[in-house]
Amino acid sequence: MRLFILLGLTAPLAAQSRDSTVADSAKAQALPAVQVTVTRGTEAARRVPASIGVVGAREIQAGQLTVGLDEALSRIPGVLVVNRFNYSVDQRFSIRGAGSRANFGLRGVKVLLDGIPQTLPDGQSQLSNVDFGTIDRAEVLVGAASALYGNGSGGVLSLSTAIPAEGFHQRVRGVAGALGTSKVASTSGWRGGGTDAWLGLSRFDTDGFRQHSAAEARQVSLGLDRLVSGTTRASLRYFFADLPQAQNPGALTAAEVAAQPDSAAAANILRGADKAVTQHQLGLSLHQADTRGNDAELTLFGLSRDLVNPLATAPPGPTGATVGTYSTIGRLAGGWRAAVGRSLTPSVRLRAGVDAQLMRDDRVNRRSKGGAPSDTIVVDQREKVFELGPYASLHWDLTPQVLLLTGVRFDRVRFSVQDHFLADGVDNSGVRTMSAASGSLGLSWAVSPLFVPYANVATAFETPTTTELVNQANGAVGFNTTLNPQRSVSAEIGARGEERGWRYSVALYTTSVRDALVQAREQDGRAFFENAGRLRHRGLEIGLGATPVRWLHADVAYTFADSRFTDYRIPNGAVTDTLDGKRVPAIPRHSLRAVLDLFAGGGSFAIDHQLASSIYADDKNTLRADAWGSTSIRASQVVRLGGQSFTPFAQIQNLFNRRYVPSVTVNGFGGRVYEPAPGRVVYVGVDLMFGRA
Repeated sequence: MRLFILLGLTAPLAAQSRDSTVADSAKAQALPAVQVTVTRGTEAARRVPASIGVVGAREIQAGQLTVGLDEALSRIPGVLVVNRFNYSVDQRFSIRGAGSRANFGLRGVKVLLDGIPQTLPDGQSQLSNVDFGTIDRAEVLVGAASALYGNGSGGVLSLSTAIPAEGFHQRVRGVAGALGTSKVASTSGWRGGGTDAWLGLSRFDTDGFRQHSAAEARQVSLGLDRLVSGTTRASLRYFFADLPQAQNPGALTAAEVAAQPDSAAAANILRGADKAVTQHQLGLSLHQADTRGNDAELTLFGLSRDLVNPLATAPPGPTGATVGTYSTIGRLAGGWRAAVGRSLTPSVRLRAGVDAQLMRDDRVNRRSKGGAPSDTIVVDQREKVFELGPYASLHWDLTPQVLLLTGVRFDRVRFSVQDHFLADGVDNSGVRTMSAASGSLGLSWAVSPLFVPYANVATAFETPTTTELVNQANGAVGFNTTLNPQRSVSAEIGARGEERGWRYSVALYTTSVRDALVQAREQDGRAFFENAGRLRHRGLEIGLGATPVRWLHADVAYTFADSRFTDYRIPNGAVTDTLDGKRVPAIPRHSLRAVLDLFAGGGSFAIDHQLASSIYADDKNTLRADAWGSTSIRASQVVRLGGQSFTPFAQIQNLFNRRYVPSVTVNGFGGRVYEPAPGRVVYVGVDLMFGRA
């Protein structure tokens, strides 16, 4: 523990809001002021009275495989991204503890792609549409944001696709390496005459590190921006994802990890645990702005998703080694977002808007054998969720140095289920409505470029997702009528600054959560959720970036997180287990990421090291994954020929071939909680660019 604290406090620290969109960081030490839009306005990042993180194209793409959030976003203090090396369940992504309970998908964090929500009205997010090879910039609002975004906004991740350069350009990228892993991608772009257009195509394949962990993904991304008048811009986005295979190896026991970390859970193999997804999303946005600081925007979006998901979960009734559950979901979702901003005075800007979103899932579960469905239906129901959230925010420059930001919002989320499976003689149809008011207040004082202190308080709420509501310990269908939303109150103080190539940020926070949604137990591979009494997250985040000379840049991000249950009782037969003071699973107390970049003659070399302290895998804190550290290196060389460039690159992950377990399945049944990482992995690739100077 002392080593983690010492490293975190003495190493150079990564600035959370540095402008990393500059393609060649060796060109200049004085970067322009960073603007962010994740606050649902346009603000100078250094003045925002909250913790903000920004990473750009170089961090996201250079020398990377470009298949996951962990490649770049863990550079931001307070953000935890853990690669589970299981493409069926997504990476574990949490912000200050929000989202840490998710054993699949993303929870508790709002995700946007070019302003289009990737988070559904029940608070669940998917990244199927996101091709990280097309992402040019990622902004993260670290902390409660329900006053801006509503349900599940313990933090916000806003991703932006690349804006084409003037004229036409074509980019082709290919990377391949160990574990049968490869990704090929093509991006075409054109800008001219008030029009920006781009098309991205990619294919990813892997055999996976573990048994039964192969995956395939094909993605299409299309963008079209058109200046329709001097003040109005229209944007069209289309995203398509086809994932025909994403095998799920499941979690392992401690004995299995020690004996054979690349194995899979026997039930997952025998029952053919897998996932196939086809998804389309279309979005249209109009944005109008004038020179007086007034603007208006409207976004319409729609999504269709077909999921086929053979599970290792045993269905009701007689079972055997190969008998599982075959789940299918046909999803339609869509909505609209509208907002108007007005400058009331030169120092006061008011913004008001409303978000509306609807989702409809047709869920059918059948008994399966070896992953193949039977005709025996066990669940057949239609689930609907509708969220409506009006909000307003105020930007007030009290003085040229002092900024006040405040916001209020009211959300109403309505869940309904229509039970179509009436063979059991019971109609489990029903309706549940959950609502919440949220608010935030922040103040920053730009004393000097080197010292900008700030403080804020905010509230947030998070409803259960439909998946969490439909899983009931008594085996009934319909919705769990006892599961309620969790609510939180957070407070933060911090400071940031930059001077002559040096940047720093520091933040102290505390968040109190009541009626916390937790995965209390698991039965035959199916998770059941309950509301714990209370838990508390508090921590320290420090970052610093340094460019002491033109050819050297260093980033370090350190996070200390103390997350504990403060009031939590679990019935255990005739007794009640008291878990007050126990650590919240899956959250390390200390985490550190340090990156050193060297530049010379068009070439670059990076050393990337990550550390994390031990984590618990269960609420009782009886199962633990040990602390770990992993080092990666990346190298590339740009060769320019006129308007073309040729960039070979290579990466070695886990350079020292260490065995470690970075992630756990929270409260997994029978001690099956550990998700190990692979040993040393090598990738090589080439990036070809045509038509851009």
